[in-house]
Amino acid sequence: MNLGELAGTARSLVVPGKGILAADESSPTIEKRFKTIDLPSTEENRRTYRDLLFTTPGASEFISGVILYDETIRQRAGDGTPFTEVLQRQGIVPGIKVDEGAKALIGFPGEKITEGLDGLRERLPEYRSLGARFAKWRAVIDIGPGLPTRYCIRANAHALARYAALCQEAGLVPIVEPEVLMDGAHTIGRCEEVTTEVLSLVYAELTSHRVALEGTLLKPNMVVSGKGCPDQAGVPQVAEATVRTLSRVVPPAVPGIVFLSGGQTPRQATEHLNAMNAMGKHPWELSFSYGRALQDPVLKAWKGMPANVAAAKHAFLLRARLNGAARHGSYSPSMEAST
Repeated sequence: MNLGELAGTARSLVVPGKGILAADESSPTIEKRFKTIDLPSTEENRRTYRDLLFTTPGASEFISGVILYDETIRQRAGDGTPFTEVLQRQGIVPGIKVDEGAKALIGFPGEKITEGLDGLRERLPEYRSLGARFAKWRAVIDIGPGLPTRYCIRANAHALARYAALCQEAGLVPIVEPEVLMDGAHTIGRCEEVTTEVLSLVYAELTSHRVALEGTLLKPNMVVSGKGCPDQAGVPQVAEATVRTLSRVVPPAVPGIVFLSGGQTPRQATEHLNAMNAMGKHPWELSFSYGRALQDPVLKAWKGMPANVAAAKHAFLLRARLNGAARHGSYSPSMEAST
């Protein structure tokens, strides 16, 4: 492990004004996305769509890295250039999703454990040879009656730490993603309690596994009200609760926190990130690693039609620019008018 190289890569992913595009949807997930625009999820359609995103002029001004899926990291742009090379030429760092999805946690109804550790040590060097310089592993934690159990949290934290240690051994920066889901009717206070416990156990496991935090990034949920909660927290409340939670449990050695957008609308995700950065300087960079919040406007503009590619690229560039502004706390709702 070259800690200097890992730390440098981690810092490059959270440079001011930039964030990460999560384009690592599994085949079932991208199929759901394509169904919203009545487009068959063929390999060529998936390749064409990713090509559209990765070749958007000017995107590298706001996008520091892209998380790819196993299929995508092996694909090429229309001119035959490997996608990883297309990104690298723009100064964008390629990454790779390496987990194999969340499966039912036996004996714990309603809870899940993320799989994919078997054979991971052998898979990581190949991904690095294909151009990846960082990786991602997602764990999911549900809030509900009696949930989450401490065992579920510990099991997922342990898996995240094993994954992170293996990544650093292979020369890849691990993005650690423990997502407390916003499904349910819980209050923002309950979300804060659970997120605090989850992150506390995750960092205890990372420390136990001797993971060098300088060469990692955290990809957490924001502290928000559950979707079904009748009392939805406003932007300032979300920002304050999220920063308070992170301040209590995330060591300052971590270079950056790249939030997931979860079930938020593109605008909500931007507003929340902006409010946090407008609060002032934090021990870590507060950035984004958005999937849907960057891509939903693109899909709506594209609709799978070649004639709409320019409009789709414009939609992607605009959303990336707005989130780039939120990195500085300088986003304003009035900037949405150019949509």
